[in-house]
Amino acid sequence: MGNAAARRENGPLAHVSLSAKLVASIIVLLSVGTVCISLAITQLVNNYMMQRTDSQLLQQAELVFKNTVLLNDKANASNLMISYYVQAYDANTQTSTVLLQPVYKDGVVSRPRLPMDGDLAGHELAKPYTTPAIVDTSHATRTPDHSTMTMAEYPWRVVALRWISEDANGNQHDRGIIYIGLSLGNQIDMVDNLTKFCVMVSIAVVMLGGVVSALLVQRTLEPLKRIEKTAAKIANGDLSQRIPSAPEGTEIGSLSRSLNLMLAQIERSFRQQQAATDKMKRFVSDASHELRTPLAAIHGYAELYKMQRGSGDAADALARADDSIDHIEASSARMTVLVEDLLSLARLDEGRGISITQRVDIGAVLADSASDLHALDPERQIRTGVVGLDMADPAHPTLTMTEGALPKVTIVADGARLQQVVTNIVGNIHRYTPQDSPVELSLGVLGLAMEADELAQLPPDDESMAHVLRAAGEYTTTDRGMTVAVARFADHGPGVPAEARSKIFERFYTADSSRARLKGGTGLGMAIAQSVVNAHHGFICAGESDGGGLTLTLILPLTQGGVTESDERRSDAAQPKDAKRRGEARKETKRRRSTDAQSVQ
Repeated sequence: MGNAAARRENGPLAHVSLSAKLVASIIVLLSVGTVCISLAITQLVNNYMMQRTDSQLLQQAELVFKNTVLLNDKANASNLMISYYVQAYDANTQTSTVLLQPVYKDGVVSRPRLPMDGDLAGHELAKPYTTPAIVDTSHATRTPDHSTMTMAEYPWRVVALRWISEDANGNQHDRGIIYIGLSLGNQIDMVDNLTKFCVMVSIAVVMLGGVVSALLVQRTLEPLKRIEKTAAKIANGDLSQRIPSAPEGTEIGSLSRSLNLMLAQIERSFRQQQAATDKMKRFVSDASHELRTPLAAIHGYAELYKMQRGSGDAADALARADDSIDHIEASSARMTVLVEDLLSLARLDEGRGISITQRVDIGAVLADSASDLHALDPERQIRTGVVGLDMADPAHPTLTMTEGALPKVTIVADGARLQQVVTNIVGNIHRYTPQDSPVELSLGVLGLAMEADELAQLPPDDESMAHVLRAAGEYTTTDRGMTVAVARFADHGPGVPAEARSKIFERFYTADSSRARLKGGTGLGMAIAQSVVNAHHGFICAGESDGGGLTLTLILPLTQGGVTESDERRSDAAQPKDAKRRGEARKETKRRRSTDAQSVQ
């Protein structure tokens, strides 16, 4: 079957264009159709004329036979009404007599080939049959023309009847056979003319149909040619090209729509792959740089330790050696944290290291983080409240905070990972904002008129945040969509420039081009936070705080599509373990902050 398909693809028509094949097919169909119609018409007319001739012979046979003498006296070339041929066979005398003979132009005589002995030659009485003509030009006045000879050579339609005669007493006797014939010349000539006319009309129809079909096919295939040109541009690397739209409900329209969707997906996949490649290159470069710094410090302090251990003053050498060991320990601790963060990111990218089956009170998580921040920065004012939606301008909804205690909001999530996200955000507030600047932590529940997958695919920028807020406003009128928990972390520190807010979620991103992390940290905290949020089908975005500073908005669905009631019951039973894990996460956060502080020294 494969060889047969290959032969068809490489056949003689493989290099013929589609338009040429369509036009040729239409011409062939028109030709076959007109030929069939012409044959049908001529056959129908021929049968009709034959039936009419037979009916005329049978109905007028007696009248013609009784008036043969009168008709024979008027038989000449100028009297076209005399078209019957009558021959009588007398059985008593066994002789045949021509009673009526039509005469053609210039004295040409044509008669049917009939037996002279009254033999029917297999034919039946009163049933017409066709017999060839005998042409006699012996009495012609001049050489007959071609048309006269052609008409004289046409066959005859003959019917044989019984010759019944009456005697003086009125008795009827079977005297013999009478043959009455009509030439088929006029009928055949009319059918020939009709055939010629049908052929001419067929040729005209085929030619006109070929021209019209060529124009229609060319016009119809113009969208395909545009698709071909667009595909050529795309093949040259311009993935932004799109096929012009066509009317809906047509094949071209459906094809254009499908191809545009496919091209959009291909372009998006290509851009994502390109971005992932660039991100991986930058990630490898940044990771190499970040790991090289503590490794260089460890190597340098190790050599310094050897040198100090071999110096003269033992007490002073031991003190300097201990100081080198402290630096080595701080560098190794920093490198350990960095490697752990890299491993965490790698697991999140692979979809591992996270279990979204627990019922977590995000209000309690935020309250714990507020307590931790207060312990780290006693002078900082920390306010809490409830997030709400301000619909004063329906086209541009905003989020508001009503000051008060954090509400209890339970979501289905990974408790430890969620604690890690909040810890990273609060750690950045502690690290990068003045210790006496105020902070607002707020939490609430809103409805969004959108799907979880759509929410997770939004980029972390202001435009996406505006889209989410419009979806929240739409939910208030349609009540269709999903319910989400909204947590906001607003500080009033130096803030981040608008063009750099979406970049803070990139791995190893820092506004300092020298990469000097005087504040500590690995540069992976917000990247981990975004990966965890996306794994929860959520959304995280950075914006500007009222009065200056940075506000991080965290949006998470209350439930996950794959969570069952049994999963929730198991997660309820595991709540004590989650509390223990949150405590361990807080201890780990404090340990990292201590490590960062040591690395700065």
